[in-house]
Amino acid sequence: MDTKAKKLEGKRVAMLAADGFEYIELTLPRQALRLAGAQVDVISLHGGRIRGMALTEPIGNVRVDRTLKEANADDYDALLVPGGFIAPDLLRQSRLAREFVRAFDAKQKPIAALCHGPWLLVSAELVSGRHLASWPGIRDDIVHAGGTWHDEALVLDQNWLSSRGPQDLSEFVRGTIELFATGPLSAERVDYASALAVESSPKAERPYDLVVSAARLIPGPTVRGLLAAAVGTALGLLIARRVSALAA
Repeated sequence: MDTKAKKLEGKRVAMLAADGFEYIELTLPRQALRLAGAQVDVISLHGGRIRGMALTEPIGNVRVDRTLKEANADDYDALLVPGGFIAPDLLRQSRLAREFVRAFDAKQKPIAALCHGPWLLVSAELVSGRHLASWPGIRDDIVHAGGTWHDEALVLDQNWLSSRGPQDLSEFVRGTIELFATGPLSAERVDYASALAVESSPKAERPYDLVVSAARLIPGPTVRGLLAAAVGTALGLLIARRVSALAA
């Protein structure tokens, strides 16, 4: 990567993430974008810090620069949405997050998303007629929303660029910098962008072995967790009894 060229000098990039984001999918692109000259702000549902994950394991925190209530899409030239098993699901439930991404797309500003990040594009009702790559687990969400899903390392469709996950970060970072620097017409300048198939790639045969192995290493319950579960169960039973009494 030619960071000396400072392709993104003067550009402002919003990175939209929430607790449970895939740590490397935020931190590595952010560093690359900054080295290319961009100012990068992390936007989230709340202020302070958000927790990152390495697949199923909590890892480092990242400081939030602005909340969605404070951020304005007009202040940014491009948007990047990292993935993770948790964060995109939280974001897609946020009206402010959906409106934020719609504001970028309405003005054809570049949007890069990877892994589970396209979930937010689905819930923002922007996917119909578009071509995307994503984590295989959300392939059906994209197809049912009217999009075409591709099992490819990088998919470029007009002002959108998307990838499947951490395994594609090299291609994703390279393509993101190119797209953010030149805009939608950069498709002609990305040498690995090819004609997209009309139909979606088939469903996965099985989940990635690495993720299955990581899930098996999720720690067992702690004493604190068991106490919280007990309190939650007791509260649920109490509510159920009151509902039953009212219905009698």
